[in-house]
Amino acid sequence: MDYTDKTIWITGASSGIGRALAIEYSTLNGNLILSARNEKALEETKELCSNKKNIKILILDLADHESFSQKAEEAKAFFNDIDILINNGGISQRSLVNETILSVDKKLFDINYFGTIGLTKALLPYFINRKAGHIAVTSSLTGKFGTPLRSSYAASKHALHGFFDSLRAEHHDDGINVTIVCPGFINTNVSINALDENGNKREIMDNATKNGLSANVMAQKYIKAIHKNKQEVWIGKKERIGVYIKRFFPILFSNMIRKANVT
Repeated sequence: MDYTDKTIWITGASSGIGRALAIEYSTLNGNLILSARNEKALEETKELCSNKKNIKILILDLADHESFSQKAEEAKAFFNDIDILINNGGISQRSLVNETILSVDKKLFDINYFGTIGLTKALLPYFINRKAGHIAVTSSLTGKFGTPLRSSYAASKHALHGFFDSLRAEHHDDGINVTIVCPGFINTNVSINALDENGNKREIMDNATKNGLSANVMAQKYIKAIHKNKQEVWIGKKERIGVYIKRFFPILFSNMIRKANVT
């Protein structure tokens, strides 16, 4: 794969999957725009990348929906083009439904859903006009099935599937491709940064997350999926089997998931 003269904009690039994507893409000769809220962490990501002269940093808060139009203009100005938008930024949750205050549900949707579709809408007219563009979305296996302790997170990821399936259908003739990537357990800080029932950082590493697929392997598979223009991919270890069990044996799946150790 060679991305010479191609520009990739990655959100959530300050850590985890986003950082791993930046490092992998930087070896493929493309131009990178790295976004997140934490400028210091983005600079650390940049230092880990190859071809640093082809990397720009753009501070972005996915909860600040009003800023997206301006941010899209700034992003386009860096390299006079954007070929791929990777909507990777987001936040997770670890709490029971009946203990979670509503503001937590709203925050998950503000960032994971409205932040993602809002940024996409800001860039979409540009892709339509150029009759080309690729939008990638980091969903989750919980975007395919809900699990205990992930109610708001799963709901926000389920919503992304509905939105981007519709977008793909509407803009196929505009040359716009959409890839939805569903990670399982990936060894990142996602569980440490997850919100608890009151909206505070949980600050605990789940065993399932710790023992998950490495972020760099995840990134390699993610980039391959985009390159091959896959519509949807499920990446992880044995947890991927859950998608098939739910589809073909829904009652069995219900019995299994309520007993599953997801922490």
